[in-house]
Amino acid sequence: MAILKSICVYCGANSGNNTRHREAAAQLGREMAVAGIELVYGGASIGLMGAVANAVLENGGVAIGVIPQFLKDREVMLTEVSELIVTADMHERKRIMFERADAFVALPGGIGTLEEVVEITTWAQLDQHTKPILIANIDGFWDPLVAQFERMDDDGFLHKRFLNDDRALPITYCATCEEIIPTLQKAVADLPETALEPAPTARMM
Repeated sequence: MAILKSICVYCGANSGNNTRHREAAAQLGREMAVAGIELVYGGASIGLMGAVANAVLENGGVAIGVIPQFLKDREVMLTEVSELIVTADMHERKRIMFERADAFVALPGGIGTLEEVVEITTWAQLDQHTKPILIANIDGFWDPLVAQFERMDDDGFLHKRFLNDDRALPITYCATCEEIIPTLQKAVADLPETALEPAPTARMM
C-alpha cells in the first residue's frame, strides 16, 4: 500500500477575479501542511501559486518550488521555499515536478495550468503512470474541461475511459477543498508502492 507524501499542485500565477479561488488555494496549503504532505509547485510567490505555497510554509509544511530560469523574475519566485529547483527549461521543470509528486491537483488557473493537467492526463492515457490526478472544480471553474473529457469519452476518442470503470484514467474531480486530500489519500492507498515510480520512458519526455 502506498502513502501520499507529496502533491504537485498546478494553479495560476495570477489570483484571478474570484476570491474563492484564492481562498481555496490557501486552504489546500494549510491542510497539506497539517497532513504532513509536501507541496511540489511552480515556484512563484504570486497568484494562486503564492497563496498555496505561503499557506504551506506558514503552517510548518514543506514547499518545493520548481521554476525555469527564464521565469525566475517574471513570476517573482518565492525564495522562502523549503527547496528551490531552477531548471534549464519548461520540459525539465515538468519532468522534475512529475518525479517529485505522488499525485496531482489542478486548481483554477490559465493556459499553463490547463496545459499541465492535460499533459499529465495524456501521460496516464499512454500508460506512463498511474498516479492520481484530481481536478479541483472550485466554484465550477473546470466544468467546461470536465464536459470536454466526457465528450471525448462518449465519442470514442479515449482508449481508456474517463471515469467509472476498471480501465478508467486515474482522474477524478471534486468541488470543495475539504475533499481533495482524503480523495487522493484513498486513491494512493489503493496503489502498490511501485505505482509511484515513473515509467522509464516518462523520464525522457
